[in-house]
Amino acid sequence: MKLSFYGAARRVTGSMFLLELDDDYRILIDCGSSLNDTKERKTVKEYGIFPFDASMVNVVFLTHAHIDHSGQIPNLYQAGFEGQVLCTNPTIDLSELLLYDAANLNTRIAKGIEKSHKKSKKWKSIETQSLYFDKQVKNAIGNFVPLAYNQRFRFKDDGYVTFIQAGHLLGAAHILIEIKEDGRWKRIGFSGDLGRRNFTLLPDPMPMPEVDYLIMESTYGSRNHKDSGEPELILKEIIEEACVEKAGRLIIPCFSVGRTQCLLYTLNKLYEKYNIKPIKVFTDSPLAKSSTKVYEKFRKYLNKESKDFYEDTESLFDFANLEYLETTAESQAISTHAEPCIIISSSGMIKGGRIEHHIEKNIENPYATILLVGFATEDSIGGKLMSGELKNIVIRNKKHEVNAKIRKIDIFSGHGGLDDLIYFAKNQSNGKLKKVFLVHGDLDAMINFRQILLEDGFSDIEIPEENQTYEL
Repeated sequence: MKLSFYGAARRVTGSMFLLELDDDYRILIDCGSSLNDTKERKTVKEYGIFPFDASMVNVVFLTHAHIDHSGQIPNLYQAGFEGQVLCTNPTIDLSELLLYDAANLNTRIAKGIEKSHKKSKKWKSIETQSLYFDKQVKNAIGNFVPLAYNQRFRFKDDGYVTFIQAGHLLGAAHILIEIKEDGRWKRIGFSGDLGRRNFTLLPDPMPMPEVDYLIMESTYGSRNHKDSGEPELILKEIIEEACVEKAGRLIIPCFSVGRTQCLLYTLNKLYEKYNIKPIKVFTDSPLAKSSTKVYEKFRKYLNKESKDFYEDTESLFDFANLEYLETTAESQAISTHAEPCIIISSSGMIKGGRIEHHIEKNIENPYATILLVGFATEDSIGGKLMSGELKNIVIRNKKHEVNAKIRKIDIFSGHGGLDDLIYFAKNQSNGKLKKVFLVHGDLDAMINFRQILLEDGFSDIEIPEENQTYEL
């Protein structure tokens, strides 16, 4: 069999791996979008949307719903794929929300491109090749099929797949594929995005059974998380400084799916357990509101602590002073809310979305605090603010002085740190494991993690390049 790396190779996003069996059966593991727009445009220009024949793919196994793992699935169907997408039940619901959200964004992008090329009949060019819309999402979601965790499912003759709890996001899974070729069984494991132990809301990731080949993420391959301890105490200190001592606004750029739910749950616990002054909390993302309902629907998938909290309070995410904003007018109005408040809005990287307006209105305000809580690409506003002290930043083509206080924490990161990665890898038997492939990380992190694994006795560790193929 052959394994090809078409995404998340020597970079963090765009997960996409093609497993081709000797009988010509093809399995695509994840089908994600790159969060680096420049990289994605270059890839489309060089290879088309997919550097393989989508019509020849038999099935897709999806680790979880995040758009850098699921975001190209509608395009896969447009390109000729006719099979099913297998994943967990929560992943179906969250993917539907995220893909429709992406389609809405694509509609706005397409209108902008059409307007800029209105005098030309050739405007439908490379700029629109990778765009899909509601119709394509509806078609794709109709082919998603749910599998339970730890259910060994036979997807073909002499072929089984098992989804194993990964933490990281509601419904996220490691994927174990078992294939019999030439009278021998081969076991291939895909970590997906590995979650953290003792993480907010989610259960600990389960170990991967022993495999012959392990494809493993390495986002935190060079470091552990800096913040530790109870998330509510870390958040309490920040809120008291930003909203009580300064009497200002706390702006939190936050991904709508996963990160916002962790924040709302932590705020709920904070107000429940500690005598903190009630402060208005605005959640400014319709997608966050919808995905929070999915978390409530599938709360049996959450960890014991959160389920016990629900039993005691009958609420995971709803508390006094919380308000969800629906309209653009409501969103714009609260950017200059007169009282101290907390504004949680997307996107988490400050790259599009309503959050850009809130940052624009508050970046020059010395009484405002901007709290960065997640990953951001270098080209995004969030990435630039994370990079260090900035005197000025350009938002929507206008230069602004950075007078607001910039803070960042990683206590809500859904990725396992270096110790979690090592712990996960060490569940494998060095005698059985033939090869490890490191994906889904910066090259420096991969090189560091590779060296650690070599020192721990792992012998054959590859760092694939994009579009590279290996014989297994």
